[in-house]
Amino acid sequence: MKRVVLDTNIIISSALGGALVLVLEKWDAGKFTVIVTTDLVSEYFEVLNRPKFGLKQATIDKITNYIYQFSEFVVPEEKIQFIVDDPKDDKFLEAAIAGKVDFIVSGDNHLLELKKFRSIPIISGREFLDWLKENEQ
Repeated sequence: MKRVVLDTNIIISSALGGALVLVLEKWDAGKFTVIVTTDLVSEYFEVLNRPKFGLKQATIDKITNYIYQFSEFVVPEEKIQFIVDDPKDDKFLEAAIAGKVDFIVSGDNHLLELKKFRSIPIISGREFLDWLKENEQ
């Protein structure tokens, strides 16, 4: 099964609906494994709770429970300092290396511009949905 790191913007976009809601549905169907670190989960929760997104508490709770139950937690062994313009994005690279992932899925230009990091492809949510569709059993 493919292992992926989901950027926070992918989690938020999935929670808000639209095309990326399919990411949550495919995750729920066991089509891939989400790799997280405590830093990633902290950021997910902080952003999910921002009032500007207007997410209902039930939605936040559901996603929170799902992350804890169905993600694989890893501990980064390497401190990466690679993205000069937004060092907070380095934690996604750290998780990807520690979790030996197949993809980093992001909507963040700092990550997407890299195209890959240490041979790990960095793809958009749309590209990931296309990949999931092409590889359905």
